[in-house]
Amino acid sequence: MALVGLIVGAGFASGQEMLQYFVAFGSMGLWGLTIAAVIMVVGSVAMMQLGSYLLADEHTVVFSKVTHPILAWILDIATVATLFGVGFVMFAGGGSNLNQKFDLPLWVGTAIMLVLVLGAGMLDVNKVSAVIGTITPLSITFIVIATVYTFATADWDMAAHDAFARANLEPAMDWWWLSALNYVGFCLIVAVSMAIVIAGANADTRAAGWGGLVGGSTYAILLACSTLTLFLSVESVSGDDMPMLTVVDDIHPWLGNIMSIVIYLMVFNTAIGMFYAMAKRITRNRPERFRPVFIVGTLIGFALGFLPFSDLVGVVYPTLGWAGILLSFTLAIAWYRSRGRISKEAKRRDRVRNLLRRKLDPNKKFGRRDEKHLRRAIRAAHADNETLVEAITEEVEAELDAEDKEATLEAAAAESEEAAGSEAAEAGAGTGSGSGSGSGSGRATAVKHPD
Repeated sequence: MALVGLIVGAGFASGQEMLQYFVAFGSMGLWGLTIAAVIMVVGSVAMMQLGSYLLADEHTVVFSKVTHPILAWILDIATVATLFGVGFVMFAGGGSNLNQKFDLPLWVGTAIMLVLVLGAGMLDVNKVSAVIGTITPLSITFIVIATVYTFATADWDMAAHDAFARANLEPAMDWWWLSALNYVGFCLIVAVSMAIVIAGANADTRAAGWGGLVGGSTYAILLACSTLTLFLSVESVSGDDMPMLTVVDDIHPWLGNIMSIVIYLMVFNTAIGMFYAMAKRITRNRPERFRPVFIVGTLIGFALGFLPFSDLVGVVYPTLGWAGILLSFTLAIAWYRSRGRISKEAKRRDRVRNLLRRKLDPNKKFGRRDEKHLRRAIRAAHADNETLVEAITEEVEAELDAEDKEATLEAAAAESEEAAGSEAAEAGAGTGSGSGSGSGSGRATAVKHPD
């Protein structure tokens, strides 16, 4: 969910991206949607597995390993520019969202966003990931609601929608297929930095790969739902900054109010992901400066966030998309070539994990022979030994703590049931001694007179 939350920002949750990149091409935009969905899934798996495989704490660790130094430098500059560019677009989206729905001044939504981003930025990466992943299901729920409602009530005259879209919307690119490539490139370059940070904190490359597959597939499904919903509603939403909000508002004004808040939270999701990853990258050699850099970068983004939202989407996103296309192909090729090595590394890490679990579990024996096997397994792994041990140790300790808590709860529940049973037995014994003659008479009578 964290991966989806990084990408589903103001442009996606509002529907503005889908209008410009897909719906504006009419029916042909739906073919572009298919291309974008497939590339998104592959790209998500690639960047998550590579991040986990290299235990990367920021994106240049991956870039420098999978491509030529000059290309890695270009991708690094493009990624940092993307982080900042999309970050300040999110501020604009936050202000536009509350302005369209609640008629609040643009500065109000932008200022609230600033406070939220600065507050969340003081957390560590795992907590930031948890915040992003927690909010994402809200957006998914409302997109599904809007899609079901639209599919059930819309006029399915595809030719009419096609003609209106091509006549009244300004596409992001000149050709539908190029627009699709540009869009998915933009999405991946938006997500890559924070996704690598999140994946790099997880030593399980299989889990990271599945996370990329599920996240990329979920995003592809949401993209299809949103695009089809807006295509079928294009006549009523073509002039809005927040077209998806208009669709939900048509279902019921109260749902529109809630959707506005959900969009705002998704804008926050992307904003914190962008500025957090940017500060991580800039301070990679001086981590103690992370917070000052994060605060200054966020304040600059806030100042630029008062530009018109829809104009920013139409200018900033396509520009960044070109670099994203280069990034997409680079990561996909590197991942394809590394699949065998990643698979072997997964087995080595499983071995390390099993031995560390035995060592850390007080209920299991861990002898000298086990220690020898553990050291050998660690040396055989591709990743830096110290980093690998630290990462897997944290994972195993978390698993053991969770198991201890579960065992404690089960023991407490068993004791509670046993105590309740003892009380019931004592109460029954007391009742029996108080009315023994009557009860005995009744049971005897039942034996004597079975009829």
